[in-house]
Amino acid sequence: MTPFTPKFARRQALLSIAATALAATAPAAWSQTWPGRAVTIVVPFPAGGGTDAFARPLFAATTKLSGKQFVIDNRGGAGGNVGATTAARAAPDGHTFFMGAVHHTIAPSMYPKLDYNLENDFVPVGLIASVPQVIVVNPQKVQATDLKSLLEFIRKNPGKLNYGSAGNGTSHHLAGELFKLQTKTFITHIPYRGAGPALQDLMAGQVDMMFDGLGSSAGHLKGGRIKAIAIGAEKRAPGFPDLPTAAEAGVPTYKVSTWYGLWAPKGTPKEAIDGMRDLMSKAMASDELKASWAALGAETPNLYGADFGKFVSSEIQRWAEVVKASGAKLD
Repeated sequence: MTPFTPKFARRQALLSIAATALAATAPAAWSQTWPGRAVTIVVPFPAGGGTDAFARPLFAATTKLSGKQFVIDNRGGAGGNVGATTAARAAPDGHTFFMGAVHHTIAPSMYPKLDYNLENDFVPVGLIASVPQVIVVNPQKVQATDLKSLLEFIRKNPGKLNYGSAGNGTSHHLAGELFKLQTKTFITHIPYRGAGPALQDLMAGQVDMMFDGLGSSAGHLKGGRIKAIAIGAEKRAPGFPDLPTAAEAGVPTYKVSTWYGLWAPKGTPKEAIDGMRDLMSKAMASDELKASWAALGAETPNLYGADFGKFVSSEIQRWAEVVKASGAKLD
């Protein structure tokens, strides 16, 4: 046995201090090595939609900040549920995340059976953007110049107009059903496999109108390929000061927004989630992304972790009430 001497005591004390310091810095060291390889961001809609419009600039910024690739994996289908299922089943090793949207808080009320549970199979990371829904039309097919003239035409021609959506159970679908409920009108719903394909058909004249997130419509509005009628927001969007709110245009109860968020598969190491949150917050605080979000009519949120999770739970309850009141069904 080593005799207890002052020299031995000093050595043991130094070893204890070193061990404590190593333990304290271990998580930081782990997070500094994260990501160890490319990170996959599952986007559950085809390229060209609103989710894509925010995912690509955000994760280009995180790639630049981290020096590691953040790769977008578009997995469209079933109103965003195919991609959600794919992400829920991914290995929770910190290198796969899921960028979902408000659509995924609507799905539990629309689909009798889902292969994932948003609250049980994922860990909330943070809210990425929130944008108002905008009522848009193909100007060649719909001659309305404002919400009043649009409603007059619909009421005189019930069922003649149709609207495209990103799929059954998406916010585009429910926004349309809510509009019909509140205005006592009828428009035929045409579901697509994402907002991108629906927008393409809107511009091509295959569908008449859409209730779209302002983020995915913004570029097409500025190019004149589609026409905006009104937005479902409390106030006008900074990037579109001439576009009236639905309340200003005569439908005060119509308020709908589309938001986008990030989740990790359940079981993902906390260090990876914290690392992603830090990268997200740094990227979204940059002047470049703030300007990009503003151009898309979006707010830059500050909602992470448990607070984001509470928001998601409240949205699930809110949309369940809308589905029940509107009688919305899968087409």
